[in-house]
This record gives sequence, structure tokens and C-alpha cells, in this order.
Amino acid sequence: MTIRMSNLERLTLAEMQEFVTTSEQVTWSAVEPGSGYKLIERVLKAQQYRRLSKGQRGIVRRFLAKITALSRAQLTRLIRRWMDTRRIERKSAKHPSFHRRYTDADIASLAEVDAAHEDLSGPAVRHLCHRAWVVFGNQKFQRLSGISASHIYNLRRSAAYRKIRVRVEHTKGSKVSIGERRQPDPKGRPGYLRVDTVHRGSTTESRGCITSTRSTR
Repeated sequence: MTIRMSNLERLTLAEMQEFVTTSEQVTWSAVEPGSGYKLIERVLKAQQYRRLSKGQRGIVRRFLAKITALSRAQLTRLIRRWMDTRRIERKSAKHPSFHRRYTDADIASLAEVDAAHEDLSGPAVRHLCHRAWVVFGNQKFQRLSGISASHIYNLRRSAAYRKIRVRVEHTKGSKVSIGERRQPDPKGRPGYLRVDTVHRGSTTESRGCITSTRSTR
């Protein structure tokens, strides 16, 4: 048996109970946004949900949960909303909007300063931007004149900045002095001894071997 969305609100409590305990197939006849909320409204209204007993309400809730695939917490909130206002409306998502202080033009000006001065530190770049506006009156640096040194690094990591200027840092080799043989250099400080040791297995010899030099204090 296939139950269609157009007649779900006409089912009796006994039919809902049977549907919950069996695995009936459900075919949705409407797929527009918010259609699930309208379905819940119609079922609650048709079944006179307010007048039902606790057990009967449980049947309706389990039926709606299976039909809509909503969680128990979501369905509870929607039913409570219907009990208060007799309506369940789809709420639009609200994304926080933050005021953007520095524009793409400001980021381009910052990239221009970095390219001209070979990526100075944040405080140094901040001073240059402040000086360009206060001393020379360059309109491009009016907003950047009050930027913090830490936010300069934030703008450098932004996508708008990377589109204008790409910074490539090559790997720098480091010199390691481990195992280096050299004459000790105490720099004129007393208390240093030069000890020449030769090791071959567990014996120490003084001739016919290479000597290594170390300094101790």
C-alpha cells in the first residue's frame, strides 16, 4: 500500500498506528520548500491534536517523525510552535554580517607597499601607511593609516592579497658543526687543556693512528 502526501491528514489514529508499526512506503506529492511544515500543520489540525490524550499524541508524533524524517527534538519544537500560533513557518537562515572596514583597494595598496619595501614588519608598514596619509595626504592610505600591526598580517593572509602578490620563502640551509674537527680556540681564557686521544677498539695508542682534538675545561 502506498500512502501519498495529499491524504496523510485524513488517516485515522488506528491507521497511523498501523503505519508506524509496519514498513509502508510513502510517496511525496509535493517537494517545494516548506511542504513538510504544511503537512505537519494539516495533520495536527485534522487530528485535533490539542484534544488528544497523551497516548494518542504519541501516535501522531511517531507518525510525523517517520513521515518527515525529523528528529524528536525538531518535531517537538515545531509542534510547540503550532500549539502557540497555529502556524509552522519556515524560518530563513540568518547569517551574521560584519562590516568590512578595509576594501580590496586598501589591500592592493598594502601589497604595493610590501612590494616596494620588501615585506617589512607589521609595525614598520603601519608607520609607512600612517605617514603616507598624515604627512603626504595620499588618499589611498586614509583607512590604512589607522590599521593595527597585527591586522596587517591578517590582510596578508587574505585571498585578495594572495591574488595580487604571492610571497615565496625558499628553504634556508643551516650549518651544523657536529663532528667538525678544529683546533680549540679558548679566546685567551685560562683553564682550557688540549687533549689528543686515539681509540682503536678498547685500546688507546699514541702512534700510527689519526688523532682528534677536543677541549675541556
